[in-house]
Amino acid sequence: MGTPSLGDMTLTVQTDPVPAAPAGHALDAAQSDATPLDVTAPRRPSLSPSRAADFKTCPLLYRFRTIDRLPERKSLAAVRGTLVHSVLERLYDLPAAGRTVEAAQELLEPAWAELREEPGVAELFAAAQEDGAETTPSAPESVESWLLSAGKLVEKYFTLEDPTRIEPHGREELVEVTLPDGLLLRGFVDRLDVAPNGALRVVDYKTGAVPREAFEGKALFQMKFYALVLWRTRGVVAAQLKLLYLKDGDALTYAPDEEELIRFERTLVAIWAAIERAVTTGDFRPNKTRLCDWCDHQAVCPAWGGTPPPFPVEAVAAAGWQTQLPVVELSSSEVGAG
Repeated sequence: MGTPSLGDMTLTVQTDPVPAAPAGHALDAAQSDATPLDVTAPRRPSLSPSRAADFKTCPLLYRFRTIDRLPERKSLAAVRGTLVHSVLERLYDLPAAGRTVEAAQELLEPAWAELREEPGVAELFAAAQEDGAETTPSAPESVESWLLSAGKLVEKYFTLEDPTRIEPHGREELVEVTLPDGLLLRGFVDRLDVAPNGALRVVDYKTGAVPREAFEGKALFQMKFYALVLWRTRGVVAAQLKLLYLKDGDALTYAPDEEELIRFERTLVAIWAAIERAVTTGDFRPNKTRLCDWCDHQAVCPAWGGTPPPFPVEAVAAAGWQTQLPVVELSSSEVGAG
């Protein structure tokens, strides 16, 4: 029996009630080009695709983001991704016939009005761009040119899909499952489509460029994560994983199979075991790569001559982790001395 086709069919399904995405989720997701983050305290320690990718890239980065929760700078590119995601989510609130390019462009302003109230966003445009400064790569963008660039990405979306023929099953939908060994997987799916025959399509919007072939596997890691959760919760292997790259107007599609998802599950369990070992000992090693150039934490990274903050044992224990490290209680005089 062949794989059900989702390419041209009109997808219509009743949307089940799902937990709403937490406030600020979209903005945090944009920090990894719309890769969802763990922005709410889970019932217990959990693994998301972005946090798994962090640990694979650099265990110390995982610690700084997930355990210490050190602040990170926002960027114009990240916030633009958030804005575009918001517009495409709202687009499907409109009647099918009203989902036009013009209607999508009209959604930019109200979405931006909400987004610019987020902490740290207005500061990105604090320095006004001088005439001719657009030729300087380091020069700040003006709000007008930045919004125009976001509008172009929204317009490019319409060259990849016809939204009048799609009725999403879910948008910004929380998906989660507990594996047999107790590992809790959680993430937010940009869009989930379900065909009348039950076939699933997982869609993710990317505001960057299509990755080179050598990096396709990394791009699909997130999508396989979602496919695994959906398979474990619904018993259906997704017919299609679809990444839409709005900058290039191109798409990357993939059809996983059950055996592949079983192998991928083993990979996640192995990653989680390594994370648990690191939490138990407090030993998160830095991994110095070219990606360090974009990291906000060099000042506290040993690979760059920095010193990490003390491991937050009490916070880790309160979050449900098990550690072998002692919780040091400070006396009132020691607290005052700080």
